[in-house]
Amino acid sequence: MAETVSVPVTGTPPPSTRRERTGWYFYDWAMSAFSTTVITVFLGPFLTTVTELAAGCELGADTCSGSVHPFGITVAAGSYFPYLVSLSVFLTVFVLPVMGAIADRSAHKKRLLAGSAFVGAAATIAIVFVTGDRYLLGGALFLVANIAFGASVVVYNSFLPQLGGPDDRDGISSRGWALGYLGGGLLLALNLVVVTVFSVEGDHQRTLDLARWSIVSAGVWWAAFTLVPLLWLRERPAAEAHTGGNLLTDGFRQLGRTVRGLKAYPLTLFFLLAFLVFNDGIQTVIALASQYGTEELRLEQTTLIVTILLVQFLAFGGALLLGAVAKRIGAWKTVLLSLVLWTVVILAAFRLPAEAPVPFMILGAGIGLVLGGSQALSRSLFSQLIPAGKEGEYYGFYEISDKGTSWLGPLAFGLVFQLTNSYRVGLVSLLIFFVVGFVLLLAVPIRRAIVASGNTPPRVL
Repeated sequence: MAETVSVPVTGTPPPSTRRERTGWYFYDWAMSAFSTTVITVFLGPFLTTVTELAAGCELGADTCSGSVHPFGITVAAGSYFPYLVSLSVFLTVFVLPVMGAIADRSAHKKRLLAGSAFVGAAATIAIVFVTGDRYLLGGALFLVANIAFGASVVVYNSFLPQLGGPDDRDGISSRGWALGYLGGGLLLALNLVVVTVFSVEGDHQRTLDLARWSIVSAGVWWAAFTLVPLLWLRERPAAEAHTGGNLLTDGFRQLGRTVRGLKAYPLTLFFLLAFLVFNDGIQTVIALASQYGTEELRLEQTTLIVTILLVQFLAFGGALLLGAVAKRIGAWKTVLLSLVLWTVVILAAFRLPAEAPVPFMILGAGIGLVLGGSQALSRSLFSQLIPAGKEGEYYGFYEISDKGTSWLGPLAFGLVFQLTNSYRVGLVSLLIFFVVGFVLLLAVPIRRAIVASGNTPPRVL
């Protein structure tokens, strides 16, 4: 008989089963291919190289000081990808909370998950057409894929409060992140084999082609494994039934009511502010790590893939480890501890020597141990602060700075690089996000915040 977990919410929703929770975990497995293969490893260096070609630089050149001029705006080739990341989050500000409002009022969340996931996967697969100097096409496809990715995660996260009670969610969230790291790591391992077998030393065009096809493989993976949660998750009645009219228009109206009502939950809003700050730093490190490794440390693509693969598999254990730590000392204290460790990571990365793969890999191992747990526990901790029936909308705000859609960090990184032409100085500028985020999170009276949102606190915080 399937194991069940009671869910203490209003009404009488069916309890979640092991099969349903496993289906939920598998969307992390599906979408992590985009996070890892596309955002973390291949897209930054790939799109930067395409942009450098458009700027008139030679393929394989050690440095490129050229610029491109999209829509008449002068942009350094090395800043194009960070600026795109910032633009994508600016656009998601208008998309993700509305998607959450629609999800809360819809009895068909799985359809919303399918639509956003398949649009994102299709845009990722279409990267196959980004050849030569088509940096504008690559940028447009990235924007579509990243926004659709964020929209799908809003819907995905909104299932979490329905799958377990206050004492169950840290474990459920951690297991989802852990399985996601395994899935992303497995595809990355397959791409590593392909890159290693088919690369030819000195053939930069072949390396660029292999990167493009690796990105395409992530889109195929994302689409294929999304079928599992679509089959195993169950629909539940909407907290506020839709009574006719245009669901999209109603979503905008409901979003307006939620924004006006945020002042009734100031502690939830304060936690969200802390998360937006420190997660901006985390997401910037994830999104720009490959670019830092190739452009500043002059590491080979294979070294970067091996390191990120190491991060993925250690993050699987790290997510479960920090989940176990949270069970003893609470999720809030564990996230604070992880931010201290992230600060150490940034300082160590700043001092890494160029053309030295082993220190880079060791640092990657350290990142893996704190990465999954800090994100999984932030997600489950936020679920305790959401008023019942508002999960999608609040996770829409949450997702604005999650999974590679941060904006202040990449913007700061890109501006500092453009001013100093130094990736190291750009990296150290990210320290402010972890320090300020730690201070803000420390100031949140977390138990009082949970009670104020109308929820029951877990036994350990």
